[in-house]
Amino acid sequence: MGAQGSYATLANMKDLHIPAGPGIPRGLIVPAGDLMEQFTHSSGPGGQGVNTTDSRVQLSLNLGTTTALTDTQRERVLYRLDHRLSGTTLTITASEHRAQIRNRTEARQRLSTLLRAALAPQPVRRPTKPTRGSKRRRLKAKRHRAEIKQNRKRPPHE
Repeated sequence: MGAQGSYATLANMKDLHIPAGPGIPRGLIVPAGDLMEQFTHSSGPGGQGVNTTDSRVQLSLNLGTTTALTDTQRERVLYRLDHRLSGTTLTITASEHRAQIRNRTEARQRLSTLLRAALAPQPVRRPTKPTRGSKRRRLKAKRHRAEIKQNRKRPPHE
């Protein structure tokens, strides 16, 4: 244990169920074998027990090797969550609660929400024309700016 924390055994971890939504019409089940939980000391509330219990949870999922995603889903998730990944591993940390079980539930909920949002297709933007009012405001601002620059010139010699 020590500074590295302890790892969850597969016996006490269940599959992660992600409800159906846009991009995942039948939902998604991430097998427990693809998830890795690590427990460490939490810096949050807990009083004297904060230094003796490993209540902080780090839940990791390797998106590059998980069996839960199809190839197109994998590409989409890797692209959209690129800023949150370490290699191809997505790690969620939860330490808000004093109880480890509540932090485990919170981490699993966050991972589920994050994957569901990343798998949703991007909305297609319908191009629209600028409104008459926005054109008028843009031209007025351009005239005002031109006038400001015109006033910077030296006055003509008479």
